[in-house]
Amino acid sequence: MLIKTRLIRFASVIASCALCAVSSGAAGLPITLAPLFRDGAVLQRGKPVPVWGTAGAGETITVSFGRQTATATAGADGKWRADLPAFEASAVSRALTVTSAGAKDAITVNDVVVGEVWLAAGQSNMERVTRATDYGKFETTFARAPLVRHWKNGKKVSDAPYARAMGKWEAVTPETVGESTGVGHYFALDLHRALGVPVGVINCSWGGTRVEAWMPPGTTDAKNGPAFAGIHTRWAETLQAYPEAKKRADANLTAWEKERAAAAAAGKPFTKRRPGTAWGPGHQATPGGLFNGMIAPHVPCALRGFIWYQGCSNTNRAHEYHALFSAMITGWRAQFAQSDLPFYWVQLANYRGSGAGNTEYADLRGAQTATLSLPNTGQAVTIDIGNVNDIHPRNKHDVGRRLALLALKRTYGFKTLVDTGPEFASAIAEGPAMRVTFKPSDSPLTSPRGLTPSGFELAGADKKFHPAEAKIEKGTVLVTSPAVPRPAAVRYAWRNAPAAGLFNQDGLPACPFRSDDW
Repeated sequence: MLIKTRLIRFASVIASCALCAVSSGAAGLPITLAPLFRDGAVLQRGKPVPVWGTAGAGETITVSFGRQTATATAGADGKWRADLPAFEASAVSRALTVTSAGAKDAITVNDVVVGEVWLAAGQSNMERVTRATDYGKFETTFARAPLVRHWKNGKKVSDAPYARAMGKWEAVTPETVGESTGVGHYFALDLHRALGVPVGVINCSWGGTRVEAWMPPGTTDAKNGPAFAGIHTRWAETLQAYPEAKKRADANLTAWEKERAAAAAAGKPFTKRRPGTAWGPGHQATPGGLFNGMIAPHVPCALRGFIWYQGCSNTNRAHEYHALFSAMITGWRAQFAQSDLPFYWVQLANYRGSGAGNTEYADLRGAQTATLSLPNTGQAVTIDIGNVNDIHPRNKHDVGRRLALLALKRTYGFKTLVDTGPEFASAIAEGPAMRVTFKPSDSPLTSPRGLTPSGFELAGADKKFHPAEAKIEKGTVLVTSPAVPRPAAVRYAWRNAPAAGLFNQDGLPACPFRSDDW
């Protein structure tokens, strides 16, 4: 009887965390509200605010917030959408209500504020929680920001766009902040401090995931090019191999569970990691599966923009990343019907990968940099704040700050800020040297980690790169190497874990670059 009671209670909790609040319409069908419209929600200022859900077909829905109302009629499929007019920022806690023409009662969402809303997504470095960052103990002791709020989305893979989402809004307190995305948290704190308005971060992240899993429907067409065709070829092979892979995975799990039980029985510690599941139907590698399951439930939410931290899982095919990442960004903007939504990402940090001197991470960084060709994008360079031995560096404070600088300058118009380090412009041979010039900047070049900036390499016509010496001269860098008397190309920080020593005087690192296309 006790077990049955607990099961009933568990079922009721799951039901309360499903799509949204529910009330009964005139026809007896439930009125539902989209996932993000929960107590504590943050609405985007300065833009019309779509509010949507489901009801009985033909039902007239009225949405009210403040002094504004909007109406909609549920279609044959029960879906409805009402667009509230744009609001000014407001820290005043107000209720959002939804009623239907024949409803006995209304859905009421309490403690709703208006400010800036950003969607944060990616893999483990975006998912890494605040308590596991360098300033985690400080934040979980002192962080109190009732107007900075986080939504942590539940993990979901879906073969088609999904309407439901697990999650809730939580204001920043010592008790809640520990489980929020560290990058998103520090980003939001800086925005709140600079703008003085409520800030909401929708956290949709999942460790170990590939960019193709986050691509929306229609963006992975094999006809778009080799990179896209490769997605489908590899996934078809994965599905074909799945039955045998699942047998092996199940056997490994059974053996692991026996080992764990034996250790427990003997009173011995057991630290062996749980074996992974087989890749196949429902796996987080499913092409488009994470967009459908975790991003689609929030379309067409009014947003200010996106922040993104992903790429480690694509380093083995860095040559594909620029095409896929570009298509994903364009696809997300189309899904949210805002083609100019800002999209800012974190360039991969220094990490040894297959070897500190190898280049798969450098090549992925290069693909990320190439994606800056898309309008209204920006890149936070982190080549100086990673951990060569840990793919999950703990310094997420500076990552969030660098993303915030991009947003504050490019989205919010604080033009006096410096938001990027030195960016490569050109390289010209001058006898035995290469002179590197950079894009115009208000922040001069500097080398705070040594007398001369480290991380440069030169190559001649043989295409073999050698370590080089560099010195700053009147806003340029002159690069030489005794091993390369006739240089043909220069690279900077083009290794997995380079000794990168070039910065600007605002403390931002130069973006890794190469002058060759070899």
